[in-house]
Amino acid sequence: MSTRYMKKVYGGVALPEKDSESENEPENLIVRDVKSKTFNLFDVLNQNSETAEKESEEPQDVEEDTNDEVKRKKRKKRRRKVDGVKAQQTVDHMEVEATDEIERSIREVFGDPLPGCSSQDMNNLQWMEGQSSKEDTLLVQHKHLNPYNELKRIFGSKTVQAEQNNRRNRPRSGHLKKTWLVSVRDNWPPINKSGLSMSMDQTMAAADCNFQYFVYEHDPSYRQVQLKFLEAVESLNPENIVNIINAHSYHVDALLQLAELCELNEDLAMAAEFTERALYCLECAFHPLFNVTNGVCRLDYKKQQNRALFITLFKHLNFVGGRACYRTSLEFCKLLLSLDPEGDPLAAVLIIDYYALRAKEYEWFIEFCDLWDSTTRLTQLPNIAYSLALAHFHLGNETWASRLLRDAVLMFPEVLMLLLDKCSIQTDEKVRNHEYFKNKTSNIPALEKLEQLYVARNFRLWKEADLLPWLRENVHAVLNRVDSKDVYIKHCEQKRIRHYHGKLPKNILRHIILSDIKDVTVNIQEVQNDGSVLSHDPLPPTDSIDIYKRPSATTRSTRSTSNALSLFISSLVSNVNEETVVLALDGLNLVYDNNEQT
Repeated sequence: MSTRYMKKVYGGVALPEKDSESENEPENLIVRDVKSKTFNLFDVLNQNSETAEKESEEPQDVEEDTNDEVKRKKRKKRRRKVDGVKAQQTVDHMEVEATDEIERSIREVFGDPLPGCSSQDMNNLQWMEGQSSKEDTLLVQHKHLNPYNELKRIFGSKTVQAEQNNRRNRPRSGHLKKTWLVSVRDNWPPINKSGLSMSMDQTMAAADCNFQYFVYEHDPSYRQVQLKFLEAVESLNPENIVNIINAHSYHVDALLQLAELCELNEDLAMAAEFTERALYCLECAFHPLFNVTNGVCRLDYKKQQNRALFITLFKHLNFVGGRACYRTSLEFCKLLLSLDPEGDPLAAVLIIDYYALRAKEYEWFIEFCDLWDSTTRLTQLPNIAYSLALAHFHLGNETWASRLLRDAVLMFPEVLMLLLDKCSIQTDEKVRNHEYFKNKTSNIPALEKLEQLYVARNFRLWKEADLLPWLRENVHAVLNRVDSKDVYIKHCEQKRIRHYHGKLPKNILRHIILSDIKDVTVNIQEVQNDGSVLSHDPLPPTDSIDIYKRPSATTRSTRSTSNALSLFISSLVSNVNEETVVLALDGLNLVYDNNEQT
């Protein structure tokens, strides 16, 4: 078969030239590169036949023997027929062998891809093509994980290229050639062997055959460094953290703590870089089957060594969002949520609406809420209730948007007044003085915290001029229902008390601490019985599965403070003045400069 037709069979990819010996080896054919489109191998042979017929119509040498020519044509025709049958049999045979070989290799090297699942279960996975599920809304696209792709759309490729050149964002030897989650910087030291790895989580084998569970592993060398890190945390001396990074450039928890120190010193660029470096290290340790895009890979947050990925992703998406790369932050938020959508240990649902609306992904957000509401009761959160109304309004579904907005105002009336104050919007006297909007959540602290968090993060979304008439109209409609003594008003009040009584869950407290929004505070009384508030692992789960001994509670400061960052400082650098932190970071910068020169 000619090269031209082989290229057509194998998707137009030019095949390398082969010697006569290798041409007879069927294993040299790359079956997995065959395009998925349907084709008939005999159509290709027919084209060969047509070509031969055209050649036969060309003028022949008058001296050629006619009988020899007829015999030669018969032999060619017979050879083409035999070759066609053999080729079809070879392709079919190789397809079966290739599939069997791949399955054997995966089982031998990695074990059963989905432990505890039968072959029939494997064929029924929700993520298989042709089926859809709520997990489909958490599928991640690689192109949206790179903030530079979004910056190019906003500012143009030349501006972004100039920034990348300034950052010297070119991989050097020792780094992976391609990473999806972060772009490697050339001033980073080679990663070599970090001591981190990932394996299939056999303890979660029977949890659900639709998902794959993984767990991070620490080798003996990494465990020794981790123990030194825990001692450094107990010492309350930031220089000890810096010393660990100087000796072990890719220790994840130390990088996260150092990022917090940089934020304390108001060096956000360095804090973002340390966070990226931690994420790079975590990505380099991914299991070959751990796919960030398919939405079915899970990590158990109870396992101590898994929590670093959750926390690093959360910090990274906040830094990326701070650069106005909202589409990228949304993609990372989907990835974070997909690791444990049912438990949601960092309460990603409290921020996913913000990035979805900022990225103008209105249809996706509506679909996400529709599919997940039945299992997670999303619409009973104040941020989702108000954001869902906004999404419908921006899509032109004003009737449905108005209905959702009225329900949101009836359920969470305090949000309205907080929004109006934050946006400096002057309201009419009826709204301003109406009893319904006064002190509705003052006796529900948990709900009050959620409402403050939503307003502090999302208030800019309500500053658009075309929203104000729509908002005013629906607020007056709500007050008319209140004045008419609608029974639904009482129902909403009872629902608020029933759903939001008691303390805030740990995942929401973690979210507030890691977000570090100055208008939303967590005081020491709210977390004093919930464990440590260390930046690398705030408020570990009660049923945490630890492989390291945690710092003693007596070594941590318990001074009262209302700022989330102060909580971190009180647990890490209590009684250490800011000058010590600056000197420690200056020492680290000196090490960086020396590394660059070498």
